[in-house]
Formats: sequence, C-alpha cells, structure tokens
Amino acid sequence: MAEHRVHLSRAARPAYQALSAFSKTVGDIAAQSGVDDRLKELVQIHASQLNGCAYCVRVHVERAVAAGVTADVIAQVPVWRDSGVFSERERAGLELAEAHVFIHDDGVPDDVYDRVGSVLSEKEYVALSWILVSISAFNRIAIAGRYSVPPRDDLDGEDKDAAAGAAW
Repeated sequence: MAEHRVHLSRAARPAYQALSAFSKTVGDIAAQSGVDDRLKELVQIHASQLNGCAYCVRVHVERAVAAGVTADVIAQVPVWRDSGVFSERERAGLELAEAHVFIHDDGVPDDVYDRVGSVLSEKEYVALSWILVSISAFNRIAIAGRYSVPPRDDLDGEDKDAAAGAAW
C-alpha cells in the first residue's frame, strides 16, 4: 500500500478553490431557499457517513455542533428512520441524502422524489440536492487522498483549510 498519497486540494489549488467557491455558492442558495444550518449539516454528515468519509464527518459534526445540534441528535443520524429526534423536513433531507449517495442504483427513485417533494419546497429540494452534489465531491477528494482523522489532541496532520471552513 502506498504510504504517500497526492493531496488533491494542495496539488491542484485552482481546482480546489473553484470547488470551494462552488460550495459557497451552494451554501448561499441553501440559505436563500430556507435551508437552515442544522438541516444542511445533518444531510452532509449522513452523506459523508454513507460515502465512508471520516474526514468530512468530523468537519460537519463540528459545524453541526456550532449550529446547535446536540450529540444525541448527531448519534441518531445513522438510524434516523427509527429515531424520533428528527423533524419531517430533516427526515426528508436525510432520505434525499441516501438517494444521492446511492444514485448509481436507480437515480432518485420516484417514490423518494414524491415523498421528499411533499415535504420540501422545490427551492429546498434544489438547494439540498446541490449541497449533496458538493459534499459528494469533497468526500471523494478526502477519501481518494486518505485524508487523516487524527485524535483531537493531535491535529497537525489535518487539512487546515477544510478544518477552518475555508474549503467549504
């Protein structure tokens, strides 16, 4: 196994900066569409968990906590269907996150589209879809580069831009 991986965000800085700018635009669209930080972070945590991106899970858990999401709620994300801690809008967002992560299986299935669309406005659906496109790109960068997730007391190896929120 290769010990050294190319750090994509550093190796092609203009591409990473363009992705970061894209993500900020998506975040603005979400805010203008009524998607609050809590919902935005919950869907990004769930997509990152499903994609297997420990790095992005850490980043978005920190942001969720800053947005007022409790540890109990965050712990319930993987089992959201069986949990009573999520609003109808959050449940719709989490279901949409799953559809986007597994989009290769059947696109966004009609029943999911109809169910999510019955809860979210079209603007919210569009905004969350773009958030999910964005986080999927960041997941792939971090996973391909095997970005480290060191213990909290040893963050020297962490990507400072992403950790500071400068990346997305």
